[in-house]
Formats: sequence, structure tokens, C-alpha cells
Amino acid sequence: MRHNKKFNHLGRTASHRNAMLANMACSLIKHKRITTTVAKAKALKKFVEPLITKAKDDTTNSRRVVFSNLQDKYAVTELFKEISVKIADRPGGYTRIIKTGNRLGDNAEMCFIELVDYNENMAKEKVAKKATRTRRSKKAAAEAAPAAETAPVAEAPAAEEAKAE
Repeated sequence: MRHNKKFNHLGRTASHRNAMLANMACSLIKHKRITTTVAKAKALKKFVEPLITKAKDDTTNSRRVVFSNLQDKYAVTELFKEISVKIADRPGGYTRIIKTGNRLGDNAEMCFIELVDYNENMAKEKVAKKATRTRRSKKAAAEAAPAAETAPVAEAPAAEEAKAE
């Protein structure tokens, strides 16, 4: 029975699971996005997010702690030099899981796991949605739109007269 066993063991021994998560975390840090199963992605998220939080303060001790988990000095360097600078103001939630469907062979749920600040396409969509959102009623928005179009036209002749003088 699984009484009080909180995390997913992924059908592996502890050493195999730790090695697999360390390798996946290194790949995620180097490539910014990897494809894997949903179960592994959820386990990886719990593994890598505390390491990214630890990378925010660049001290010798935090580098040693992160290296003890990752065992890859190039990934540690990338994490502390590039990624920690980009996520410095983010309070958490450094990774995103996007489900992509089922794998053909065994019908396993597949997904992307990516670092949030490195997907420019999602950032552009978010900015565009915020710009178009309004809380006014449709009638008020319809009245404001023609007024906004006529206001610059009215200012343009005044600007031309000021230039002529």
C-alpha cells in the first residue's frame, strides 16, 4: 500500500529516479524546452523549481547545492549566469507544462515542459490580450472609438498652423 507516499516514484529506484531527474533538469536548462511524459514533467517541475530559486542568489554555497543536485557544471553556469538574471523578479512558477496529446506506441500522455521566460510566442500573446481587454460596456466602447479617431485629426491642422507661423 502507498500510505503517506506523496511523490511519484515513476517506477524506478531512488538512485535511478534522481539521476533521471538531474539529466532532465540539465537538458531543460540547456535547451529551455524538452518533450517528455506528463508524469515525468510534473516530477521534474518539483525538482527544478527549487534549484532555480536557489540560483537567484549567486553565492558559493548556492552553487554547491545546485551542483550537488545537477552534477553538470555547464548547466550550473548557464543557470546562474543567464537564467537567474532573466527570472530575478519572478516570485515563482518558472516552468510551464503544455500537453501535446498521447504517444503513438503506448498512448502515454506527452507534453512540453519549458522555462516560462524563454517562450517569446506566449509572451506576445499575453501582451496583446492585456491591451485589448476593457471593462466598459459595449456601448461606451463604441462611443469612445469614434472620439479617439477624430481627436488626432483635430490636432493635426493646429500643429500644421503652428509650423507655418
